[in-house]
Amino acid sequence: HNPHILLTASRLDLLALLDAVRHPSHGGLAVFLGTTRDTFAAKRVVQLSYEAYISMAEQEMTRLAETAQARWGVRVALAHRLGDVPVGEESVAVVASSVHRREALDAVAWLIDELKARVPVWKREEYDDG
Repeated sequence: HNPHILLTASRLDLLALLDAVRHPSHGGLAVFLGTTRDTFAAKRVVQLSYEAYISMAEQEMTRLAETAQARWGVRVALAHRLGDVPVGEESVAVVASSVHRREALDAVAWLIDELKARVPVWKREEYDDG
């Protein structure tokens, strides 16, 4: 199964990501959502803005998803917002399904850590004080 990889300026559609990994024999579906919080280092955050080296980001996200699929036997969807992401909205989603819950949970934990470390997406914080 090919992983579902998405870089988009639109709000993330969690239902579409869940549907991308559903399988009749999979009883476990795990999700991690990263959202914009309203503070960072005691400053009020208005929004985050993301940029990416898109072709390289898509290649690395695909490589990570394929690694997780081989290691844990999961189906994977990875999505990251680009552009402005207001407080309370999701900037990143990692979804995995598996026959049992443990594999999906382990794959999602590994994927979000690796995505943050290896995928060329850059974040800029915008504060209420400029």
